[in-house]
Amino acid sequence: MRAIVFDQPGDESVLRVATVEPPVMAPHALRIRVQATAVNRADLLQRQGLYPPPPGVSPLLGLECAGEVVEVGREVTGWQVGARAMALLSGGGYAEQVVVDAGAVMPVPSAISDEEAGAIPETFITAFLNIFLLGKPPDKGRVLVHGGGSGVGTAATSLCKEAGLTVLVTAGSDEKCARCLQHGADVAINYHTEEFAPRVLAATQGKGVDVILDCVGGRYLGANVKCLTMGGALIVIGLTGGTRGELDLATLLRRRLRLEGSTLRARSAVEKAAIVNSFIERFGEALKSGRVRPVVDRILPLAQAAEGHRVLKASEHFGKVVLRVN
Repeated sequence: MRAIVFDQPGDESVLRVATVEPPVMAPHALRIRVQATAVNRADLLQRQGLYPPPPGVSPLLGLECAGEVVEVGREVTGWQVGARAMALLSGGGYAEQVVVDAGAVMPVPSAISDEEAGAIPETFITAFLNIFLLGKPPDKGRVLVHGGGSGVGTAATSLCKEAGLTVLVTAGSDEKCARCLQHGADVAINYHTEEFAPRVLAATQGKGVDVILDCVGGRYLGANVKCLTMGGALIVIGLTGGTRGELDLATLLRRRLRLEGSTLRARSAVEKAAIVNSFIERFGEALKSGRVRPVVDRILPLAQAAEGHRVLKASEHFGKVVLRVN
C-alpha cells in the first residue's frame, strides 16, 4: 500500500510517498480503506523526532482517518464490510489502509463527507475529553480556548456552542479572530496585540472562566490562573510556550483551582473506547444532523503531505488541513 514515510527526522522535505506492507489484522479490530486523513501538530513533532509513537504503534504519521471498512475482526460485532467509518488512531493514518481497535471507530453520518470525517476524530475527541470529561464546565458555563483557529480550537468552539456554553478564544491575527467570531466564539482576542487575561476578565465581568483548554503551557501559566473562576480547571494539552512556569500554590488552594495535564494518544484501547462512546452519547445527534462538523481549511492529495505540514507550521490555516488518500 502507499503511505507517507520519512527516513530520518527533519523538516517537511523529508516526507515522501513509499510502498509499505499493509498493517496486520487483529481479532478486535477493523481494517479501513482510508479515504482521508488530516494533519495535526503532533504529526509535525513526530516528523522532527520529538514525539515518538507509543510502543507497538504504527510508526507512520496520522492520528485520524475516515474511509470504508474492508475487514471485520472475528471478535468485533456491530460493524459490516462496506460501512463508512472514521477512527481515532495512535498512528498510521497517512496510508491507504489502517487497522484500528473497533472501540476507537465511529460511523460516519450521511451529512458528513469523507474529507470532513477525516478531520473529526483526533480534534473533536481531544476537545471533548479535555473540556467536558476533565474540565466539567457547569451548565451555561464559560470556556477559554487558546488557539481558537486551530483544528482543536474550532472543534472546541463547535462543541461548546452546541452545549450552550460561552466561548472565549485567543488567536494570532485579527483575521483569525474575525473568523473565530464567525464560527461562533463569543469573544476573540489577538494574543499578538494584547494580553488575554484582562480581556477575559472584562468580558466575564471579573468572574473569569470555568475551564481553560491550553495548548501553550509554561508561558501562559500565570495569566491562565488569573482567568479562572472559583473552582475552575486549567487543562494543559500542549507546550508550545515552554515546559516551565511559576505559580503561587496558595492561589490554587484559596480558589480551589484544578490544574491537569492531558494526552490522548498513549491512552489504552479501553480508555479510548470509553471516551469515544461518551462523545457519541453527548454529541452523536449533533454530528448526525450536521449541526456540528469540522472546519476544513483545504484538501490536499496524500502526496502533498509536506505542503500540509508547511501550512500548519506557518499557521496559515483556519481549522483542519485534510489529506485525500484514495
